[in-house]
Amino acid sequence: MTKMIDIDPEESPRARFAYELRRHRLAAELTQKQLGRRIGFSTSAVAMVETSKFRPSERFAELCDEVFGFDGVMTRLYAEVWPPPPPVPAHFRDWAVEEQRATALRFWAPLLVPGMLQTKGYARQILSRLPGISAELLEERVAGRMQRQAVLSRDNPPVITTLIDEGVLRRPIGGPAAMREQLERLLEMAQHPKVTVQIVPYSAEALSGLNGAFTIAEMRGNPYTVRVESQPRGRTVTDRSTIADLVNCFDALRADAYPQHLSCKMIEEVVKHEWT
Repeated sequence: MTKMIDIDPEESPRARFAYELRRHRLAAELTQKQLGRRIGFSTSAVAMVETSKFRPSERFAELCDEVFGFDGVMTRLYAEVWPPPPPVPAHFRDWAVEEQRATALRFWAPLLVPGMLQTKGYARQILSRLPGISAELLEERVAGRMQRQAVLSRDNPPVITTLIDEGVLRRPIGGPAAMREQLERLLEMAQHPKVTVQIVPYSAEALSGLNGAFTIAEMRGNPYTVRVESQPRGRTVTDRSTIADLVNCFDALRADAYPQHLSCKMIEEVVKHEWT
């Protein structure tokens, strides 16, 4: 009798790999312990991969291909699920992969324009203020940030919903020319069929959003991981309770936000009167 596969491959990229690993292991009539012995990993490591609690290495996938007699099936799936990230800081790499894989991203930006929508000039001004950053590393970080935006040029880009605090439009990052270019970029991106830009006004009452920026990644309608920004660096969260709390926070902020057409009018007015 075939055993039930009790993980949803549509839940997240990691869940898809877990599902396929378990499916192929059962088809090969191997226990987790037997597979672990053959590939040189512990039973618990195999179990955690199969329950989507642990990200395996590429070598793990290669060894599974050898055991299952596949011609790179698991290795190709690994590369699809966890593509090489853009050149970003080490602490951001896991999130950069999720950002490339998500079918929807929801940004809350109380202080700065989200990196996904930044211009090169705006990004350079922010990154150039990092303590001790060299000219070479600065250019690498700027290039990495721009490379992240390539997801919007794909045939099937993710749905982007961006909530930006009104104060972000007025915060002088790089001077009038840089701010004008950045806000015009927001207006341009608001015309993209998969992008929504909404401004949360000063009068908004969802004050919990002032605790910090965060981004929610979704896979086919399911929020599965969150990036929470903090000092000295942000963190990626997969705890379901925390994700639920931040989804509720985002919804409360969006309820107070201007609709996109009014948001664009506000951006145009700020460009006209403050950044000319």
